[in-house]
Amino acid sequence: MNVLIYTTPTCPYCNMAKDFFKSKNVEYKEINVAADENAAKEMVDKSHQMGVPVVDINGTIIVGFNRPEMEKALGL
Repeated sequence: MNVLIYTTPTCPYCNMAKDFFKSKNVEYKEINVAADENAAKEMVDKSHQMGVPVVDINGTIIVGFNRPEMEKALGL
């Protein structure tokens, strides 16, 4: 399972998504797009927008904190 989450430090929905992953014991890689311009471009290329969080679960792109879609993509 490959889980990436594109975040910014001040995003409350990013924290909700990370807390969700922790509660389900899902390992993830966090990418701070505020600190990494290339990562921000990668996120926009994947999601076609600037909002965070953007979650990439094995290539399934989920924009925002969408618990049902994240559970579905994780097979929970």
